[in-house]
Amino acid sequence: MSKKSNNGQDSAANGPTFERPIAEIEAKINELETLSQTTKLDISSEIEALQERLKEEIDVVYSDLGAWDRVTVARHPKRPVASDYITSILEDFFELHGDRAFGDDKAIVTGLATMEGRRVMLVAHRKGKTTKERVDCNFGCAHPEGYRKALRKMRLAEKMELPIVALINTPGAYPGIGAEERGQALAIAENILAMFQLRVPIVAIVIGEGGSGGALGIGIGDRVLMMEHAYYSVISPEGCAAILWKDGEKSPDAAEALKLTSGDLRELGVIDEIVPEPAGGAHRDAETAMRSVKEALVRALDELALIPTDELLEQRHQKYRYLGAIEGRFPAPAGPGRADD
Repeated sequence: MSKKSNNGQDSAANGPTFERPIAEIEAKINELETLSQTTKLDISSEIEALQERLKEEIDVVYSDLGAWDRVTVARHPKRPVASDYITSILEDFFELHGDRAFGDDKAIVTGLATMEGRRVMLVAHRKGKTTKERVDCNFGCAHPEGYRKALRKMRLAEKMELPIVALINTPGAYPGIGAEERGQALAIAENILAMFQLRVPIVAIVIGEGGSGGALGIGIGDRVLMMEHAYYSVISPEGCAAILWKDGEKSPDAAEALKLTSGDLRELGVIDEIVPEPAGGAHRDAETAMRSVKEALVRALDELALIPTDELLEQRHQKYRYLGAIEGRFPAPAGPGRADD
C-alpha cells in the first residue's frame, strides 16, 4: 500500500490529504503572483522556480498512488462531473425528464445530444457541483425512478437507432427505505437485463466513482472505459471495511483488497480501456481531461458503428458471459448440453 494512503480528506475544499505538499506550493505561487501584481517587485524567477518544483512534486506524488489515494482523487470536489461534460463535449444537449411512473430523479440525467457530428443518447449520474446541487442530486445516489428514467430513454435510443453514451459517477444506488419500497433492486436488475438486449451500440465510462449496482444500472456496455484515477467496485471501501472488520479505519486496506483501480480492472479484463488523466488528476486540468474522454468515446463509437447489430449483441453477451473467467476469457462455444452452461 502507498505510504501516502490515509483515511480521509482535508476538507471538501482542499481535497485529499496526500496532496498537502502540492497545495502548499500552489499557495506560495498564488501568494507571490498576488505580490507581483500589487507591487513593482520582479519576482518572476522565484515564481518560475516554484512552478517547476510544483510539476516535480505532482509527478512524485502521483507516481506512487495507492488504491485508497485513487478513491480520494475520484471523489475530489473539483473533479469534472456530468454537467461539465455536457457543456464541454456535447453539442445541442436536450434533456429528457421523468420515468412516467413516480418522478424525475435528478441523480440521473438523460438527453439527446450531438458529439462531433454523431447523434447520441446520454445517460449519466449527476452529482452536482455546489452544495445545494449535490443535495438536490442526492450526491449521485439514484432512486428506482432514476434507473427507470434511464431505461425509458435507452429504449427510446433503440427506437431512434442512436448509440448510447453512459457516464458513471456514483457511490452507489440510494439504499433508503423509500427506494427499497419502490423497487430499487428490481429497477437495477431490469436495466442490466435490458441493456444486454438493446440493439444499438453502448459505450460506458467511469468518470469518477463506480459504486456497486448503482454503477451497473447504466454500466453494461459494448465498450467500458475508465478514467485513470477513477474507481469501480462491487462495494465502497468504507462499506467493505464495515462488513469485514467493523472498522472504518480499515478503508484503505479494503480499497487495496478490492482491486478497484483502473490498472487492476484492465488487467482483469473488467474494463476495455484506461483514459489517461493530466498530471495531478482531472481536477487540475479539467479541459484536457474532458477532451481525452471525448476522443476515447468518439473512437469507441466509430469502432462499434462498423459491427453488424446481431454480431454486436453476440459480442456483448460473450463479453459478460465470461467476465472474470480464470482460464480463457472468451472460450469457444460448445454444443448443446455443455456442463458449465
